[in-house]
Amino acid sequence: MKHLLKKAAVLMMSALLAAACIACGAPAGNESGGQSETIKIGVIQFAAHPSLDNCYNGFVQGLEEAGFKEGENLEIDFQNAQNDISNSDLIAKNMVAKKYSLLAGIATPSAMSAYAAAKSTDIPVVFTAVSDAVAAGIVQSNEKPGVNCTGSSDVLPLEQQVQMIRAFLPDADKIGILYTTSEPNSVSQLKEIKEIVKDYGFEIVDVGVTSASEVAAGAATLIAKGVDCINNFTDNNVVDNLSTVLQAANEANIPVFGSEEEQVKNGCLASMGIDYVALGKETGKMAAQILKGEAKASDLPVFMVKDYAPVYNESVLKALGLSLPSEYANAAALSK
Repeated sequence: MKHLLKKAAVLMMSALLAAACIACGAPAGNESGGQSETIKIGVIQFAAHPSLDNCYNGFVQGLEEAGFKEGENLEIDFQNAQNDISNSDLIAKNMVAKKYSLLAGIATPSAMSAYAAAKSTDIPVVFTAVSDAVAAGIVQSNEKPGVNCTGSSDVLPLEQQVQMIRAFLPDADKIGILYTTSEPNSVSQLKEIKEIVKDYGFEIVDVGVTSASEVAAGAATLIAKGVDCINNFTDNNVVDNLSTVLQAANEANIPVFGSEEEQVKNGCLASMGIDYVALGKETGKMAAQILKGEAKASDLPVFMVKDYAPVYNESVLKALGLSLPSEYANAAALSK
């Protein structure tokens, strides 16, 4: 009887200790005393188009490879701003109010929203698909951001792109460019390409737009000015309305050169392609370093994409009656 009472007392004490552990937040059955914590982060994607979708998929992959898996120790609040800056700003402010451990901005406008909302807090920000983070005002320099924000840049190989256009269109004179005046990356890319084309015998004809509703008229204006082709930047507004640009160009029987392979799949003639999944993955790994306390965003250099590969759309090439230049004989042929 005494043995049974002693055993019952031991069981009762064990139960009380387990309850105390649960009450104080320590996981029962973990002899090391460690605690499994779920990290909550917010991700703002500026618009819904394939290249930015690829960035997000890569971002999640990069986090997972570094030990942060959604549904296990990571919770992601993913929201799309639907190509609306005011939406992007509001989403970022709400995420900061919820005190997430980190914010991520996909594309320049959302990176700017995240940085503006979080800069007076201790919440770090990472970004991807930002062509010129310095011009956007979200880092002091690519080598040393100097602020609680860093990420990866899809800086375009503009000279290689101009070389490609000249190879496909040896007799062309005018390159048309449609860009959004409020996107800092587009403004800086336009300035850069205007200098580059001087060595290749081209003239840049540019039309600035402010919203999606102006893209069709902007494309029509370029056509009316007699451009020989249109070249896209990674301009979110223009890319989000790529079908409108392609329709105008197709009716005029002129090619559109894209800034990455998804645009080529969707009807552009060719591009020096960027792997946006890989770009997003680099950002995910950077975010993991910050979350683990291994690095500060202010000290992590911006990752600059360096690997590009030429791609072209074979169906578009044939429809335009063009031939593949010999120097691009090994380019990947893409189709939708």
